[in-house]
Amino acid sequence: MKVFTIKQAQKFDRYAQEALGIPSLILMENAGRSVAEVALTMLGKKKNVLVVCGVGNNGGDGFVAARHLLNAGKKVDVFVVGDPAKLKPDPKINFSVLQKIKSRNLRVEFSVPGYFTSYNLIIDAIFGIGLQAEVRGSVSNVIKLMNKSRRPILAVDVPSGLSADTGQVLGVAVKAKTTVTFVANKKGFAKAQKYCGRVVVRDIGVTFF
Repeated sequence: MKVFTIKQAQKFDRYAQEALGIPSLILMENAGRSVAEVALTMLGKKKNVLVVCGVGNNGGDGFVAARHLLNAGKKVDVFVVGDPAKLKPDPKINFSVLQKIKSRNLRVEFSVPGYFTSYNLIIDAIFGIGLQAEVRGSVSNVIKLMNKSRRPILAVDVPSGLSADTGQVLGVAVKAKTTVTFVANKKGFAKAQKYCGRVVVRDIGVTFF
């Protein structure tokens, strides 16, 4: 099985965008759709989904996944962790799309609930593979609440708080039942199985070089 380091994964993203000319928004769309497909398999006939998103590209994948889950008839709550003014360009576009959708099955909030036990599935889209600093403060508390809920968690690309290179926990990390990662497995996952759970590798519309 192909395994990427963080630098290799980032190099692949640049290759897809610069050498092949695939816009980053399309890569995000493909990633988010893959997350939704795995989520639908985990949910079966159950309906209630919480998508916890950061303000970076990982959060953007979460916004896309939320839209596809809504289209599939699920009831989706989206909570943004962090300052929405700091949303990166691509996540900002996908977040704006969600805000414009009028559906009783979609709720978008900037505050995170104090408990998560009412959900059938939680999608972790807070941090991606670029995380290097220790997780602290309110985000740390959110991750602890997610783990405490004992709800199944689907991590996007890497469980938030985990180093994708070393498998080291950076303060606190999500304990996922399943991790959907993109293009290739990540180097650190071999040492962090109890955080990653089952790892599913999905493409983002182009194979690796």
